[in-house]
Amino acid sequence: MSGRVLIVDDERGVCELLDAGLKKRGFQAAWRTSAAEALELLGAEDFDVVVTDMTMRGMSGLELCERIAQNRPDLPVIVITAFGSLDTATSAIRAGAYDFVTKPFELDALRLTVERALRHRALREEVRRLRRAVDDSHRYEQILGGSPAMKGVFDLLDRVADSDTSILITGESGTGKELVARAVHQRSRRGQGAFVAVNCAAVPDALLESELFGHARGAFTDAKGPRSGLFARAHGGTLFLDEIGELPVGLQPKLLRALQERVVRPVGADEEVPVDVRLIAATNRDLETAIEERRFREDLYYRINVVHVDLPPLRSRGADVLLLAQRFLEHFATVKERPIKGLSAPAAEKLVAYAWPGNVRELQNCVERAVALARYDQITVDDLPEKIRSYRSSHVLVSSDDPTELVPMEEVERRYILRVLEVVGGNKSQAAQILGFDRATLYRKLERYGLRAGRASDPKP
Repeated sequence: MSGRVLIVDDERGVCELLDAGLKKRGFQAAWRTSAAEALELLGAEDFDVVVTDMTMRGMSGLELCERIAQNRPDLPVIVITAFGSLDTATSAIRAGAYDFVTKPFELDALRLTVERALRHRALREEVRRLRRAVDDSHRYEQILGGSPAMKGVFDLLDRVADSDTSILITGESGTGKELVARAVHQRSRRGQGAFVAVNCAAVPDALLESELFGHARGAFTDAKGPRSGLFARAHGGTLFLDEIGELPVGLQPKLLRALQERVVRPVGADEEVPVDVRLIAATNRDLETAIEERRFREDLYYRINVVHVDLPPLRSRGADVLLLAQRFLEHFATVKERPIKGLSAPAAEKLVAYAWPGNVRELQNCVERAVALARYDQITVDDLPEKIRSYRSSHVLVSSDDPTELVPMEEVERRYILRVLEVVGGNKSQAAQILGFDRATLYRKLERYGLRAGRASDPKP
């Protein structure tokens, strides 16, 4: 590790010794024999670390620390003292010193202290950069992202937010579909109304109709009184149907009529009730495939898919991974009262390289775990889950001249199919078209290679 070091000592011989020793160990160095001269040089040139003696004629090392801390709080100062007492160390730290070393010392020990100071300064700079990036990045309500893919999503949401147009949000699990739905609601003219959300996969089929449309008294055994449904509760606001691909086939015509006619009939009731809701639906399923397999009505699909918002997987969002990681890190460090300031460079590289099959939700859990386990003031590779530390990309690369590193054609095909599925977000109709297969052939190959049809990624190549 290299950097510019300013040495301050009122003994010229000590300055020359430290100057030669640090330069020999890869640092750039300059020296001055008084604190006043050092401050003058700091006003004209930039340095990464200051190494100063404690006791000097004129201004002392502690006074120099205080002046630097006031004017250059980003510049770490290392104090050299012949008095290795606790009081001396406390005085140095209180004066703003980053660390201190006691005489006599080995130059290699000073080198290690200087390197720690350089890493500390680099970390502070990286934290500031990420915080600026978080503050300056494109936002849509609580959604954060600066990648081209997310900028396109934000632009589309801006254009449709203030209308009553139905929206279908697609994307892999964990990409933030409900967060997008809430953001659209907040930006719309219905923002003061209710936002009512239901996961169609989480409610038993027998109860879902009553949950959506309500029921009349005596409609079934436990219906001791009338109950309004989610449509009625969302009147004047937005109804969000998550996992709409799991909606029972028998209930789909009733939902279609409610959307077309803007009326609902509670279970067991004789009269219809008018409703005024905006529908936003979401799914991580391939609804076009579901239509082909007669598990989803085509007319309902076109009714909910007036505007299609496809959320990109996290692995295709580039540096957004680090922006989100920094946001989550700051949040959990505050909540858990941990003094974690940022990510180490190796940890950041691991986060960017990983495929994130669980998307933003998985990243959030990963950062929360890392903050809880961190032993230092930054997240290191050791704080990350083992599957992220040991991740290997599924990209197909044929760049080796070593025959022992080459793989059979069957393995190349397996990896390529996996890569295409990753790129298209698991859409098997689109993947089959790209690969030149029919859908039946693609499913046979997925089964043959042990790739789960419901997942678009496999972290193990």
